[in-house]
Amino acid sequence: MLKKILKGIGIFLLVVIIALAAAPFLFKDKIKELVAKTLNENVNATIAFKDVDLSLFKSFPQANVSIKNLSIVTKAPFENDTLLYSGETNLTMSVKELFKGDGEAMNLESFSTIDGIVNIIFNKDGVGNFDIALKEAKDDKPSDSKPFALNIQNYEVKNLKFTYKDEGSNMKMVLDSINHQGKGNFAAQKLDLDTKTTAKLSFDMEKVNYMNNVTISLDAILGIDLDKGKYEFKDNKALINKLPLEFNGFVQMLEAGQTFDLTFKTPTSDFKNFLGLIPAVYSGDIEKVKTTGQFSVDGKVKGNLTETTVPTFDIKIASNNASFQYPDLPKGVKNIIIDTHIINETGLMNDTYVNLNKLSFAIDQDVFNAKANIKNLATNALVDAQLNGVINLANVTKAYPVKLDKPLTGILKADVKTKFDMKSVETSQYQNIQNSGTASITGFNYEGPEMAKPFKIIQANVAFNPNHIELSKFDAKTGASDLQVNGTLDNFYGFLFKNQILKGNFSMNATKLVVSDFMSPTTTTTPDGNKTAEAVKIPSFLDCTINAKAGTVVYDNLNLKNVSGTMLIKDEAVNLNNLKMDIFGGSIGLTGTVSTKGKTPKFNMNLGLNAVNISETFTQLDMLKSIAPIAGVVNGKLNSTIKLSGDLQQDMTPSLKTITGDLIGELLSTTINEKNSTLLSSLDSKISFLDFSKVNLNDIKAALSFDNGKVNVKPFDLKYQDITINVGGTHGFDQTMNYNVKFDVPAKYLGTEVTNLLAKLTPADQTKIENIPITALLGGNFSNPKITTDMKQATTNLATQLVKMQKDKLVNQGTNALKDLLNGGKGNNPETPTATDTTKTPTTPKEDVKNTVKDKATDALKDIFGKKKKKE
Repeated sequence: MLKKILKGIGIFLLVVIIALAAAPFLFKDKIKELVAKTLNENVNATIAFKDVDLSLFKSFPQANVSIKNLSIVTKAPFENDTLLYSGETNLTMSVKELFKGDGEAMNLESFSTIDGIVNIIFNKDGVGNFDIALKEAKDDKPSDSKPFALNIQNYEVKNLKFTYKDEGSNMKMVLDSINHQGKGNFAAQKLDLDTKTTAKLSFDMEKVNYMNNVTISLDAILGIDLDKGKYEFKDNKALINKLPLEFNGFVQMLEAGQTFDLTFKTPTSDFKNFLGLIPAVYSGDIEKVKTTGQFSVDGKVKGNLTETTVPTFDIKIASNNASFQYPDLPKGVKNIIIDTHIINETGLMNDTYVNLNKLSFAIDQDVFNAKANIKNLATNALVDAQLNGVINLANVTKAYPVKLDKPLTGILKADVKTKFDMKSVETSQYQNIQNSGTASITGFNYEGPEMAKPFKIIQANVAFNPNHIELSKFDAKTGASDLQVNGTLDNFYGFLFKNQILKGNFSMNATKLVVSDFMSPTTTTTPDGNKTAEAVKIPSFLDCTINAKAGTVVYDNLNLKNVSGTMLIKDEAVNLNNLKMDIFGGSIGLTGTVSTKGKTPKFNMNLGLNAVNISETFTQLDMLKSIAPIAGVVNGKLNSTIKLSGDLQQDMTPSLKTITGDLIGELLSTTINEKNSTLLSSLDSKISFLDFSKVNLNDIKAALSFDNGKVNVKPFDLKYQDITINVGGTHGFDQTMNYNVKFDVPAKYLGTEVTNLLAKLTPADQTKIENIPITALLGGNFSNPKITTDMKQATTNLATQLVKMQKDKLVNQGTNALKDLLNGGKGNNPETPTATDTTKTPTTPKEDVKNTVKDKATDALKDIFGKKKKKE
């Protein structure tokens, strides 16, 4: 029997499980259709969702409908803006709701959203993006079928980001990381809703940030009257950071807006309330701080919020004779007085004003006071402020837990009054700004990761004048560098309050500037843990002129002397005008631009080199070394103009492969030290007649152009004794080369064999020999050159030519002698014998002539045929 019962229970459970598993497949399409119908029948926007799932297990015993990636994108005038997005939306209901027929509404009992976004925007015309409900014509009948009905008992929101933006008033509020839950019976028209909320609040107005990720929380029971649209605070506890507040009153929805009648205050007046306003990362553990005195916030808000009005309000923030001291710090802050009112008495936003009647505190004997009044917040804010007092910066970290790698030092003094309106700031109407007073800082020392060396301000004085702020003195040191600056700032308030460009004009002097003292390598850690260097960026907020002079500027391994020039910093670029410096035994003038505005920094420079030492210039400047590597072995001076442009690397050095430009140079009093060059030594060994130490480079003018990593040298001539040398070709920044060197060489330089042949010619015949062209082709690279010449072939050809000339001459001589022989001596006048040989038979005069001719012909033929035989 028991066996049968267990078997029956098992069969029942199996059927139930199968039914629960099968139900989503049976009802999924129906639910999906209902969701689409609900959304599309009620909103005028683009609705999209990835999928709709139904589960009977997820919220058992209730059914759960899950909507994935739900989005509502608005139409004109907010076209393609996301109004709402939810990564996952869950709706729960009784299982029986699934079996309702067409036209019957399904009752939803709870809902939740995860990873949501809500954006509420008012444009400059006051139109909101949230008004997307479909407008029904007056004659249309309301739909009889409602796919879903609300019978909500609880709901939950996880990780929602809510953004409110009013373009007309330049106001933006962001509530991020919202986690909220509520419990109550929405089926009733009156209910108590038990809520818990946490979020992070940021608030900006007129491009000024007032709150940034301020942690807020609210646990409240809200009395809700759905008929009247009224929400009443009954039992609540709020925290802003750690400042506790209590609310009383209500908010009620009206046809034209909302009406407020609220009061709020701190439940206690302990000064710890003030420290609670400060984020914990800056304030530390305030529970252990010893405090005296009071601090309170007390406010009321009453009236209607409509398109034209705001509720009136009066908020008081007060502290009197308070103090605090952290247990592990040697000093405390005392005599703290805060008296602030934020008031609106008319309901018009422009009538809001802020009175900071007094802010005062003391650390040791140093007292600091401030007060300010701000009116006309909505249209043209009027500011009237005053600062007076002394702060020893070294005491700040001794009295308050400021987290610094190195403590600050220095004495800050201020006695400043200012009065201005925001429109004058925006339009640069400086004549409407009233400034007076001075501020100074002495003995300021700062060390930080963004600084290569500790930075010390010996003294800085600032004078506040009606039209500008004057930096009358700025004397500072860092590392081996010193700096003295003075000048003016013209729109300091525009930069401070309106995010405008900071304009100024300065003069800077220095005895010595070491560039590395100001540049610290900045690195960024990539997601994979690797560190990469960040490119230097010229600040976009600067528009200033700096007239600079420095006795010595040390850059890398270079010592620049008597540096002067003008720098114009604007639009993320530095324009260098008439920058001059003494270096390499001469001087360099520079004009050009460095810009970091784009993704890749770029430069464009014109350089004028005047009587600089060639060897130093082209060995110590890497860029010029790549452009003309052979110049490093030239001793002497150079005048040159160089045009350069290209990209800069992250360390602000030129990227050689991107450089384009040209160079025109004139050599002065130069010699060559070929022993320092593998190329010239190799060429010297190939060209026997060449001695580089005797090559004349004086007044040589050369023209180079470079692009795509290649340098093109326009052919130019130079002299070596009575030899003309023509040089031209190309080389790469990678040191590969392809050069053509042509020599116009007199025959006498082409070796002993040629010299011996020349000696057999008469002076007149030697002058008929033309100079011999010899070509050397230079390949490979500068450290491992490959050199080929046609010198051997040229020498062989010349020797053949000289032999031919000698043969032709001797043949002509023999031919003339044979003619005389064959003509019987006609035309000859042989000499008469001067003595008689008594042992020989006397000859006649005619026989003597024949014998003489015969001897000469025989000698000539011997020369001709003897030579030929010898050669064969």
